[in-house]
Amino acid sequence: MRGLQGKVVFVTGAGSGIGRAIALRLGSEGAKVAVTDMVESTARSTAAEIGQTAVALVVDVTSPANVRAGVEETERKLGPIDVLVNNAGWDKVESFLKSTEDTWDKVIAINLKGPLNCIKAILPGMVERGHGRIVSISSDAGRVGSSGEAVYSATKAGIIGFSKTIAREVARYRINVNVVCPGPTDTAFLKAVQDVNPKLQEALKRAIPFGRLAQPDDITGAVVFLASDDAGFITGQTLSVSGGLTMV
Repeated sequence: MRGLQGKVVFVTGAGSGIGRAIALRLGSEGAKVAVTDMVESTARSTAAEIGQTAVALVVDVTSPANVRAGVEETERKLGPIDVLVNNAGWDKVESFLKSTEDTWDKVIAINLKGPLNCIKAILPGMVERGHGRIVSISSDAGRVGSSGEAVYSATKAGIIGFSKTIAREVARYRINVNVVCPGPTDTAFLKAVQDVNPKLQEALKRAIPFGRLAQPDDITGAVVFLASDDAGFITGQTLSVSGGLTMV
């Protein structure tokens, strides 16, 4: 993709799954990548695979102070941040009536407040420089709902609405803000859910027109495109990458 060579990218939840795939793809496009994760060992593993143009940072997206510290360290080591990819997320699959307020708070803190914290820390620099890209990972659950994921779906819908508003507010500074919504993806989280509901994976495959789950690498193309100069006139948009599971 055009325009990613030498750009500084801050990716949250980049130690595994979709975030790792995004970080690796951005690194292969010539970007300098801040690989952030709660787990130091996985962040280091991803950064090591990218090479000398990556740094590994332990960042808790639920902590504004910790996010600010990670941003400062990134800019000290790599330079001003050009692209933010909000990927970190968490969920617990259960019916809403069985869920607890503690679970709600954790899901909201990571999935909704996490991106808000990161954007609050990084956006002022983008505004000052007059350019930037923000790509947030939502979910098709935020577009159409998903049984057993009520609060998760609410946070992912919130990311879509929030991103559209920020896109309007910062368009004058030539900052693009977009959202990617993966469908069911073959990650460690889905495997854990599969252990609880062994029939889930086959049911999902039957529901997806392409007949398979997404792989993390399936998501990266959309993210890299929206981070690149090729998407320079695209903002406030939501793109599903779900094999046709949702068509909205």
